[in-house]
Amino acid sequence: MSDQRKYWLGFDLGGTKMLAQVYDEDWKIVGRERKRTKPGSGADGGIDRMVETAQKALDSAKISCSELKGMGVGCPGPVDMDRGILLQPPNLGWESVNVKDRLEKVFSCPVAILNDVDAGVYAEYRQGAAKGARCVLGVFCGTGIGGGCVYQGEILRGVRSSCVEIGHVQVMSNGPRCGCGQRGCLESVASRLAIASQCARAAYHGDAPYLLENVGTDLADIRSGALAAAVKQGDRGVKEVIREAARYIGIAIAGVVNVMSPDVVILGGGMVEAMPDLFMDRVSSSANKRAMPAFRDTFTIHLAKLQDEAGVLGAALWAEHVLS
Repeated sequence: MSDQRKYWLGFDLGGTKMLAQVYDEDWKIVGRERKRTKPGSGADGGIDRMVETAQKALDSAKISCSELKGMGVGCPGPVDMDRGILLQPPNLGWESVNVKDRLEKVFSCPVAILNDVDAGVYAEYRQGAAKGARCVLGVFCGTGIGGGCVYQGEILRGVRSSCVEIGHVQVMSNGPRCGCGQRGCLESVASRLAIASQCARAAYHGDAPYLLENVGTDLADIRSGALAAAVKQGDRGVKEVIREAARYIGIAIAGVVNVMSPDVVILGGGMVEAMPDLFMDRVSSSANKRAMPAFRDTFTIHLAKLQDEAGVLGAALWAEHVLS
């Protein structure tokens, strides 16, 4: 590849937003662009919007496609990393689409596709709270619950796609219906949407007066910041819902600890960022209580360090790792 190619582009395709950032060889951000996704636009409309977002990031960096060494794209849901195919992402409503092929034709540079949570965990491994760890499990709690794992410097993957979908591990027998179609998944009881639904019920029944008065019971309005404020103002009903959700997250983490024995667990996402102490305390105690005696105290749980930057940075770092 020509020496004139000096930059990497990272792209984070979230469920509600897109973020593209251009990095120089020292991993400093030299250009960025953020846009909201457009629900219902389908894969073609979504890819077109990705292209527009990436191009505007390049424009803000004042560089051309010919100066890109490569591009890394973090996508929600299962991903065929070898072929660069996004496999029916549940939160986007797309059919399977070859993102790698579509973007390479437009930008004329190699593209690496990976799961967005894997990208965040990889960034924490390279430059964040898990730097230098042998085995890192990441659990990110937001609208849904995503998981990822980096083992000896490589993203853990299955035979056909990305894996570690910890949000779809069953933690409650015959529990609520999950978006994946199963019942009792971690995501169905501990994601922001699940927590918001339970907190709305608590508010309606008078157990969360601050939330009821200041936010109401519309799930779209009950976001992480609103829940954190309700806890701070003494809404015990909200606090108990969140503590129970954190307990379930610890149960799921303990199951993975018993299978893989990671040395570091990274806990992140919007819910955790809004209430770090509440989540860390409850998740840690729940996970340690349920881990096998031989594995207790062999792992540490850390808050994600890179927060919103993790996914886009991790995508670019992964591209550098696999495309260089």
